[in-house]
Amino acid sequence: MACNKKRTIRTRYKNKKEKIKVTNPRIKHNGKYWYLSLGFEHQEEKYENLTDVSLGIDLGIKDLAICSDGNVYKNINKTSEMKRLNKKLKRLQRKASRKYEFLKKDKTFEKGEKPKKTKNIIKIEKQIKLVYRRIANIRHNYLHQTTNRIVKTKPYRIVVEDLNVKGMMKNRHLSKAIQEQCFYELIRQLNYKCEFRGIEFIKVDRFYPSSKTCSN
Repeated sequence: MACNKKRTIRTRYKNKKEKIKVTNPRIKHNGKYWYLSLGFEHQEEKYENLTDVSLGIDLGIKDLAICSDGNVYKNINKTSEMKRLNKKLKRLQRKASRKYEFLKKDKTFEKGEKPKKTKNIIKIEKQIKLVYRRIANIRHNYLHQTTNRIVKTKPYRIVVEDLNVKGMMKNRHLSKAIQEQCFYELIRQLNYKCEFRGIEFIKVDRFYPSSKTCSN
């Protein structure tokens, strides 16, 4: 794959004999790392023998997903690694805030003039970006692992509640926890993975009474 300045980027994929049409290459830089994303045409991998199970999924904050087959997928944000990263992030943010406060009190700048960032502030902000990146990568990877495990149970249908995430975010006590769970991304991944494998995917209205007590 050719890049500017006559450099090449090595790529690797599983089936080298298969002819793949690559489209829409994009290069992205996040402040430290460079990423190359590609689109390619690939034949859909549909499961031949789906089970007769209709799988219901309940999303929540205590646990990410509770399935009707008894499988429970934990909240990744409660793990020791995520707690450590969040603690580190807060510490760096406080450190950057103190540096900015010190700059504001610096009287060498004229009124209305915006002080330039010091080397220390730039260094701290880079560290903050890297921690944010690490947290986002852990969450994104866990969502892919979770949705893959759910789809590999081969139900003929998956049913999930159509959550009003925007409305739920208005609750200031729960907004942070809801944002960290990435419900929208989880549903999006389930949707396209079901479509690829021929599994029916249904989003049930949030007011639908899916849980009822028997009159008897």
